[in-house]
Amino acid sequence: MALITCRFYSEALQLSTSMTVLLPQETRTQIGMEGRRLDGAHPTLYLLHGLSDDDSIWLRRTSIERYVSGLGLAVVMPQVHRSFYTDMAHGNRYWTFVSEELPALARSFFPLSPKREDNFVAGLSMGGYGAFKLALRHPDRFAAAASLSGALNIAGGLRERLGGEYELIFGDADAAGTENDLFWLLEQRDKENGPKPKLYQCCGTEDFLYGDNRKFLEAVRKTGFDHTYDEGPGAHEWGYWDAQIRKVLSWLPLRNQG
Repeated sequence: MALITCRFYSEALQLSTSMTVLLPQETRTQIGMEGRRLDGAHPTLYLLHGLSDDDSIWLRRTSIERYVSGLGLAVVMPQVHRSFYTDMAHGNRYWTFVSEELPALARSFFPLSPKREDNFVAGLSMGGYGAFKLALRHPDRFAAAASLSGALNIAGGLRERLGGEYELIFGDADAAGTENDLFWLLEQRDKENGPKPKLYQCCGTEDFLYGDNRKFLEAVRKTGFDHTYDEGPGAHEWGYWDAQIRKVLSWLPLRNQG
């Protein structure tokens, strides 16, 4: 695969930022793995980082490049700092960046497919929240979304965990019943007749976010969403996420895999 560290200017953020990108490459002589490239523009996984990380972290903490090399799948990993993938009340417009500007720029730089059936999003912790938020607010753009140990209950215990940082991101108002509330978004999308993304959710039973993930599981089971849930021993750590991202890649509805 090709590994690209892409530095560029964001109009939404009004600053220079970066994304790390993996692009498919057809190879047969590499030792230890074989690269694959599908015909046409690349199907794409937007892979989101957690609260303390950046766009390089998935490459540094997992073997994501090796895992996707035979799939013909591009991986776009953006940088959003501690924004919770939100247009911050006191900060930058990271929701506008990641939902509108980033896909358009990435497709202008690289041969990435714009088709819904070729676009997926996944993330861990804060990135799990971002992944479900992208898919639930734009079900016409994403065929599938995966949350690994996601911080899914913004209107619940997260406010206490984040302290004053919560108000910098979401402001003083209650997030419940807004487009930042995944439970509300889930209910709204379930009422609609349009396309619904497949959802994959996992969390370790020793994770401090396990209770919130069980609450989201109860909510999604009341809907018509195609939802896969996985739990088992594990804490909020990279050994668990490295194993789970392989399950996510096997679960993705990729084309031409036969």
